[in-house]
Amino acid sequence: MTMSTDTTTATAWSARVLDLAASMTREEKLAQLVGFWVDQGGEVVAPMQGEMASSGAYEEATRHGLGQLTRVYGTRPVDPLERARWLRDEQRRLIAETRLGIPALVHEECLTGLAAWQAATFPTPLAWGAAFDPDLVEEMAALIGGSMRDLGVHQGLAPVLDVIRDARWGRVDECIAEDPYVVGTIGTAYVRGLQSAGVHATLKHFVGYSASRAGRNHAPVHAGQRELQDVFLPPFEMAVRDGGARSVMNSYTEIDGEPVAGTPRWLTGVLRDQWGFDGVVVSDYFAVAFLKVMHRVAADRGEAAALALAAGIDVELPTGDAFLAPLLERLEAGTTDEALVDAALLRVLTQKESLGLLDATFDEEPQAVDLDSPAHRDVALRLAEQSVVLLTNRDVLPLGRGGAAPARIAVLGPNADRSEALMGCYSFANHVLAHHPGTPLGFEIPDVLASLRTELPGAGIAFAAGCAVEGDDRSGFDAAVEAAASAEVAIVVAGDQAGLFGRGTVGEGNDAESLDLPGVQRELVEAVVATGTPTVLVLLTGRPYAVEWALTGPSAPAAVLQAFFPGEEGGTAIARILSGTTAPSGRLPVSLPRSTGSQPYSYLHPVLGGPSEVTSVDPTPLAPFGSGLTYTTFERSGLEADAEVTAGDAFTAVVRVRNTGAVAGTDLVQLYAHDVVGSVTRPVAQLLAYRRVDLAPGEEALVRFTVPTTRLAFSDRRMVRIVEPGAVDLWVGGSVVQRETTASITIVGPVHEVVAADARLAEAEVVRSPASA
Repeated sequence: MTMSTDTTTATAWSARVLDLAASMTREEKLAQLVGFWVDQGGEVVAPMQGEMASSGAYEEATRHGLGQLTRVYGTRPVDPLERARWLRDEQRRLIAETRLGIPALVHEECLTGLAAWQAATFPTPLAWGAAFDPDLVEEMAALIGGSMRDLGVHQGLAPVLDVIRDARWGRVDECIAEDPYVVGTIGTAYVRGLQSAGVHATLKHFVGYSASRAGRNHAPVHAGQRELQDVFLPPFEMAVRDGGARSVMNSYTEIDGEPVAGTPRWLTGVLRDQWGFDGVVVSDYFAVAFLKVMHRVAADRGEAAALALAAGIDVELPTGDAFLAPLLERLEAGTTDEALVDAALLRVLTQKESLGLLDATFDEEPQAVDLDSPAHRDVALRLAEQSVVLLTNRDVLPLGRGGAAPARIAVLGPNADRSEALMGCYSFANHVLAHHPGTPLGFEIPDVLASLRTELPGAGIAFAAGCAVEGDDRSGFDAAVEAAASAEVAIVVAGDQAGLFGRGTVGEGNDAESLDLPGVQRELVEAVVATGTPTVLVLLTGRPYAVEWALTGPSAPAAVLQAFFPGEEGGTAIARILSGTTAPSGRLPVSLPRSTGSQPYSYLHPVLGGPSEVTSVDPTPLAPFGSGLTYTTFERSGLEADAEVTAGDAFTAVVRVRNTGAVAGTDLVQLYAHDVVGSVTRPVAQLLAYRRVDLAPGEEALVRFTVPTTRLAFSDRRMVRIVEPGAVDLWVGGSVVQRETTASITIVGPVHEVVAADARLAEAEVVRSPASA
C-alpha cells in the first residue's frame, strides 16, 4: 500500500514515520486512528454510551494494530498495579503479534486528578479559578502527570478551557472561570505541568461548547464570530502557543448549524492554519458517529467519518464506530480521499514517536505506585484552602475570634457528612464508583463533619443532616433545629451532588432549569437561622446559585462560605478556615447570579448588557466576579500607569497594596480596564492582569504589572483582531465593580493587527517595602 505524497510537505515528518506510514495497508492505517474501550459495559460514563456500538471483540479489533486504549483505569475500579501489569502484557502482545509491532497510546481522564481507583482527587477546575494561582495548578498537574506516567498512561483528557457563560449548564464545575484570560492562564499552567511529566494534555472542548442555548448540554450554539474570536478562542490559543499543548478535542456542539466535528473552519482553519498546531486532534466520545445520529448531517457512519477527517479530526474515540469498517468501505469505493487518512496517520505516528512508543519494549515489571502521596495531599490542601471564598461575615468567623472556640457546635446539612460532596463530576468517585456501591474510595477524604471534629477536638459537636440534597423530605428538620437551638453556633453544609446524566444536581448532563438551591435546603437553612443561633452556611457546589436570601436581609446566616468541590482535602481546608487556622483567600471566578432569569451572563458585557432604564430586568450579579472577603482588610492605592503606549507595545501599571488589618492575609490584586470609545462595542470592564500577594499585618507592597496592549485586542468590523488607539480607563479594587484606585492611559499610533509573535500574557512583580510591617 502506498501513501499519498501530497500529505508530506506541510510538516517535517521524520524519515522513520514516513517509511512506517508508507508500509501500511489501509486496515493498518485505520487501526491507528481509533481507540478501543476494553471495559465498555453497563456503567454510563459518556453521553449515549449505552446506545452506541462498540468496535467488536478486542482481539479482532486489534488484529491490524491499535491507535489508543480507552480508559483502562478509569471505567471501573481496578487495582492499579494489577492493571499496570495487564497493560504491560497487552503492549508486549501488540508488539509481538501485530505485523508492525506498534504499541497503543493509552489515554485517561484527569481533570481533578487521574481518574483511577485509589488516586488523589484534587479540587475541581472552578476551584482552580477561585484560587487564581496558576503556579499551584501547574504543580498539581505535574503530580497528576507523574501518576499517569508511572501507570503507563500517555495522554490526559484535560484541561477544560470552555469559558462559563450560563450557570445553568451542568458542566460549569469542569470550567475554570467566566473570564477568558483567567481560563487561559490557569489552563496553560495545567498544560505545562502535565506535559512536564511526559504526558500529553488535551484541550477541550474546542470550541464554543459552553455557549449552548439555555445552558443545555449539547444544545445548539448561536455565538457570533466576534464572541468566538474574542471570548472562546483565546484560552485555546494561549494553551497552544504559550503552553505547547499536544492534543485538542472537538466540542460536541454545532455553531450556527455547523457541527464542530464536521466543520474544517475550526479544527483546520483556525487551529492548524492560523495557529500552526501540529499535534493530534481527537474526537470527543462518539462525536464522529453523532454527525449521523444527533446532528444528522451524514447519511451513515462512513460519511460521518469522511466529514470528521476533512474537518481535522485525526483519532476517533472512544472506539472505531466510524473510522474502521464504514470508512474502509468508502476508501475502497473511492468516495473518500485517502490523503485525509494519510495526513491524520502521520500526525498520530509522530505523536507516538515523540512519546517514545515506537522504541518501547515494555521489559520492566510495573511497580506499586503511591497515587495519593504526601506530596499529592499537600498540594490538594493548599489549593483547596486558596479556593474557598468568604462571601459574607458578620462577626462570627473565625470561630475562635476573641477567645476560645465555641464549646457546643451543631454541624448540620446534607453535605456535612458526605465525602462525595467534596468532589466534582469527573472525580473517579462520582464518575465511576457511583455505579459500584459498597466499593471503598481507596483514599482518605475526611468530610466536613469529621474535619471539624479533628480541628476542634475540645468542642462538643452534634450532627443532624436535616434533609437530603434533592427531594422534599423535611422529616429531619426538627432534629436539626433542636441541635442548632442547643448550640453556640450552627454550621449548615449544603449544596450539590455531582454526577452524570441525571444522577445528581450538577455535572455533565445535569443542567438546571432553576438556580435555586436544590431540594428543600433553603428551608433548612432558614429554619436553623430562625433559632437565633449564629449560623454559618457552607456551600459545596459545582455552580454558583442564586442565594440572595442567604447574603442579605435580617434572616440571612451570619456568614457564608462558598467552596467549589474542593477535593480530598476540602473538608480539612474548610475546617481550618472556619477555625481561623488559615484565612480564606479565594475570589469568585464566576459572578454569583441574583436570579435564574439573568442567565446567560458575563461581566464582560457592553453597556446594554447591564441594567438600564429600557428594561425591567436587572442582571446585576448578587456578588461580582473577583469578589471575596478574608479575615483582614486591604487598601489599594496610588495606581500609576504609563501615560501613553504605542498600539502593539506593552505598558506598566504600578499599585500599592497594604494589609490594614490585625492578621495576615492574601489579597488578589486585580487590574481592570475599560476601552472608553471603540469602533465596536466594548465591555464595561475587562480583567487585564492579576496576582496573589501575601501580606502580614501592616505590611505593604508594590505590584508592578507589565501589560501587553494585546490584552485589549478585539475583532474589528473586518473580524481582524486589532489593538485600537484611544483612551483606556484603568482601576484596581476588591472586585470588578470596585474602583478603589484609578488611572488612565492613551494608546497611540496606528491600528495594530495582532500577530502570532505578539505577547499574550501580562507579567507581575511584587516589591515589598521592608519598613512597612
